[in-house]
Amino acid sequence: MTQASIGHGNAKRDPVVEPSKPRLLSVLGPGLITGAADDDPSGIATYSQAGAQFGYGTVWTMPFCYPLMAAVQIITARLGRTTGRGLAGNIRRYYPSWIVYVCVTLLVIANIINIGADIGAMADAMSGLIGGSIILYVLIFGAVCILMQIFLEYRHYVRILKWLTLALFTYIGTLFFVTIDWMALLHDTVFPPIAFNSAYLTAIVAIVGTTISPYLFFWQSSQEVEDMREKPEREPLKDAPEQARGADQRINLDTLVGMGFSTVIALAIMVTAAATLHKNGITQIESSAQAAEALKPIAGSFAQFLFVLGILGTGLLAVPVLGGSAAYGVGETLKWPTGLNRKPKEAKAFYATIALATAIGIGLDFTPINPMQALYWSAVINGVVAVPVMIIMMRMATQPRIMGEQTIGLTLKIFGWIATVFMALAAIAMIATNVIPF
Repeated sequence: MTQASIGHGNAKRDPVVEPSKPRLLSVLGPGLITGAADDDPSGIATYSQAGAQFGYGTVWTMPFCYPLMAAVQIITARLGRTTGRGLAGNIRRYYPSWIVYVCVTLLVIANIINIGADIGAMADAMSGLIGGSIILYVLIFGAVCILMQIFLEYRHYVRILKWLTLALFTYIGTLFFVTIDWMALLHDTVFPPIAFNSAYLTAIVAIVGTTISPYLFFWQSSQEVEDMREKPEREPLKDAPEQARGADQRINLDTLVGMGFSTVIALAIMVTAAATLHKNGITQIESSAQAAEALKPIAGSFAQFLFVLGILGTGLLAVPVLGGSAAYGVGETLKWPTGLNRKPKEAKAFYATIALATAIGIGLDFTPINPMQALYWSAVINGVVAVPVMIIMMRMATQPRIMGEQTIGLTLKIFGWIATVFMALAAIAMIATNVIPF
């Protein structure tokens, strides 16, 4: 899955920062941030619940999903880098308008729900750690996320997002404070105890829906466009095929590392929950903050502190990604000036959409809506919208009229279509497990 598109002559490198910096540091950008944002507080809650309820019985899903999620994100990044337009912009250009309106509307609804759940989880975690008003923390975290996107210059904003990814290493740190049954973990990973009942299948679908989410598609494709605007030497690969080799290598490495990072962190969270909560008979976790609190008497205060720190860090990373991807989708659909590299006065509607989506998400934390029920419906929406979006992505990525000479190769086609079919089956299973008793 590391094949590069056709190179022409002396292929140019596609650096993210100065060439004098180490190669790995220079290429990590949209893929790393996207991967880290995948492990948002709602994702942490999902992984914790799976580990608490089924022990090591769902760990197999992460190594299984890794090549699929990496392939999908590479494809969406290639679309942005090749065409110079984000995902919504490409759908609008090549498909009937009602398709992009439906997809983006569902995306915005799901993102707003996720924003509310993530900010609520951050507030709960902070309150549980140091005390204080949850309402106050909700307002503070929401305001910080809005202000970061509106008033920080793009290069500074991206740098902050990159540093926030380090917060996820805390979940690897928690593994040093728990006792893991390595033989049981290895057995259940290689020979998964799959159960065809509603609870287990719903957990699998929730994990898949959290791992392969539409908002990540829209975000990474648009970030590739942003990076092009920041670097005048870059041009859409469709118009500058001589840049393809370097660009494809960067995208592949960036995305493989980012999705690998996401997978490792998700595994650490599942294993921690399985080795502590499940082992001690705690099988129901309704939020990431509750998972952190439940760890305290079992794994100690420092393990709880690390878990909470991860929730705060990934929340501050994920909420802007959720708000930003919604704004990119809406802006590209309605042909607004879009981009975090634009000044607020140059893209007023774009930034207003970010602020409004975040504000509505904050508002959900002041309603009687159950956050876990909201997340369930968000997962349903994501599961439904992911399938048609992935089908459209696969079709666009293989058409020369859209991609020019840079259509994706056989490896990406195979993994991309496997991911699409798998997500379709997951969406069907999600509906079936809540309609048909098993």
